[in-house]
Amino acid sequence: MPIDAARALAAAPRVREITWDHGDVQLYHLGIGAGVPATDPRELRYTLESRLRVLPSFATVAGGGPPGVIHALSVPGVDVDLARVLHGGQSLRVHRPVPVRGRATAASRVVAAYDKGTAAVLVLRTEAADAEGPLWTEEAEVFVRGEGGWGGERGPSGRPAPPPDGAPDLIVERPVREDQALLYRLSGDLNPLHADPAFAARAGFDRPVLHGLCTYGSTLKTVVDTLLDGDVTRVRAYRTRFAGVVYPGQTLRVRLWRAGDTVVRASVSTVVTDPRERGGDETVVLADTVVHHD
Repeated sequence: MPIDAARALAAAPRVREITWDHGDVQLYHLGIGAGVPATDPRELRYTLESRLRVLPSFATVAGGGPPGVIHALSVPGVDVDLARVLHGGQSLRVHRPVPVRGRATAASRVVAAYDKGTAAVLVLRTEAADAEGPLWTEEAEVFVRGEGGWGGERGPSGRPAPPPDGAPDLIVERPVREDQALLYRLSGDLNPLHADPAFAARAGFDRPVLHGLCTYGSTLKTVVDTLLDGDVTRVRAYRTRFAGVVYPGQTLRVRLWRAGDTVVRASVSTVVTDPRERGGDETVVLADTVVHHD
């Protein structure tokens, strides 16, 4: 069986040393759409080294190399075709602000394996710490089509919750450039799904799709810029469920609701203007999205 859940859960953590500097941070920010307009002082906080602040979602690419989804496929007991793998969800808890330059130890291990019958879901947790202590904890949910059936725990429902009641407090639209995936992948996620049309077709998509973590980062930036006074250090935790795909060239519509003084809820859709696009006029791509903040 390609997934041996017991073996994957029993595997020792994979520990690696990661480093990053201002150039890695700037590249990540550009990859999620920062820097437009290029001379806007609010954007220079993401692009100019003398003013640089680190958006916490940078943690998902810090140190370069493959993201959590790919790391999960190298765990003992997991041997699956990358074309059948999707990123199901992502969560992040920030223990203190991410520095512009850093050196840390990142320890990753599978902490849950759910049997959905016709699919499997693996949860890979990564904990990063430097000489001063914990920096962040992130979890990637890895959905593997065609797996499952071993009689394991089914786990939580993958059905997205409905958006909050009432009209959103704010709606922001973010265009996605045609080359956005090509730029974002330079931060370390070289999955051919995001660049190679032939591979995308084998995975069941019309053409290469945008990285879910790119949409994830862009959405957090939208929350910070509009509701948190541009202060990246106010973010404490952030989670979402990937409910659909984004194609480069589309537009993201981000609906935001304030939920008390310390929580922002969001629902993100693609706005489709070309009638040939599948999914109708609007398709939800991020659901169950919550940002906890100071």
